[in-house]
Amino acid sequence: MSSYRPCPPAPGPLEAYAVQFDSVFNRLSQRQSFRTYLAGLLLPRDRPKTLTAIAGAEPWIQAQNPKVQQLQFFLSESVWDASALANRTVELLMNEPATAPTADGVLVLDDTGDRKKGSATDHVGRQYLCSVGKVDNGIVGVTTLWANEQHYYPLHVLPYTPADRFEEGKEDPAFRTKPQLALTLIESALAAGVAFKAIVADAFYGDHIGLRVSSRSVACRMLLSHSGQKSQGWARAELAHSFKDAAEDTSLRDWHAITRQFRDGHRERWWATELTLFGYGPNKPVRAICATTDRRTLPEKATWYLTTNLTGEQASLAEVVRLYGLRIWVEESHKRMKDELGWADFMVRSDRAIRRHWALVCCAFAFCWWHEAYSARVVDASTEMLSAPPPEKAPIRRKKNPAAARSPGLPTLA
Repeated sequence: MSSYRPCPPAPGPLEAYAVQFDSVFNRLSQRQSFRTYLAGLLLPRDRPKTLTAIAGAEPWIQAQNPKVQQLQFFLSESVWDASALANRTVELLMNEPATAPTADGVLVLDDTGDRKKGSATDHVGRQYLCSVGKVDNGIVGVTTLWANEQHYYPLHVLPYTPADRFEEGKEDPAFRTKPQLALTLIESALAAGVAFKAIVADAFYGDHIGLRVSSRSVACRMLLSHSGQKSQGWARAELAHSFKDAAEDTSLRDWHAITRQFRDGHRERWWATELTLFGYGPNKPVRAICATTDRRTLPEKATWYLTTNLTGEQASLAEVVRLYGLRIWVEESHKRMKDELGWADFMVRSDRAIRRHWALVCCAFAFCWWHEAYSARVVDASTEMLSAPPPEKAPIRRKKNPAAARSPGLPTLA
């Protein structure tokens, strides 16, 4: 196999990371554009990270600049696979011991939406956007993220297409709901060999898919949130109809105190209990758990109603609370990708270009963790070399002068 043509290096430490993606791109121009795009996403900018900003050109007046047009072609027309880039990104993180997924982490399902004008851009339509908290015109992506107490990073993403963009609406064979897209992303994580203890999702996915998973992910452990007031089925009037009803009926002595320790070092006292209603119970295949900061008032914003197929031996109440508490990192990752890496700043219209932009943003996000681990490894190696004792020097043996040995000694001067 012939070697790749040499490519102008990316700035600073980025080249050591970018060179590991050369196999994804067949052409020298693609490898150059990849480095330019990645550097543009990572560098601080005083304006949205559109193609002109990434290329360092002025908006509008330099839109036809050759550098801008090259990036436009790279994103929209050039032949390369965004899924191959995403898989390579995950592979690098998994091969790095400091960032490799471990069995104590979680796989978080979530979606994120952003405003977009018009209807010419693929996947854009009127739909609920979590970033603005209401229905508006925009685009939504369904994502997976791996997280534990030390690291968090996105894995895969799929765009959601609203039903009104299909000829037959929700009945169209090509239409896929967000939970269906989420199940596809679970398949991708399993295929990549990502380790995790449970799949975590908020009430939107918990209330829609429950523990129904695809045939391949049946063995996965789920930890799903639910709406507290939503009825879970028919029951007699005196029995609990919702998770909140069951929590309110729980005696105070049945709550267990739990201490949550956060990354910044501070601690909070929470309360948790097992709920019994309908098919849920401590000894049932699916457990129902309520966790809250106040067991008397059950504040809406600080109370979780959870279901899980993790047994009591696999996850105690404290462990369930710890696992679901890791879900907060998906919100943090969305904030970082949008505010600093230009997740929603793209000005392209095609499905292919949008998927590629999102894959590149996830690649830039992964660089931050990869570089931290890489730098620590280099520092440790240097420290080890400096702290190692110097090698022992062999004793110097002086050769005797045979002529001096044969000559008689000189007389001593008086």
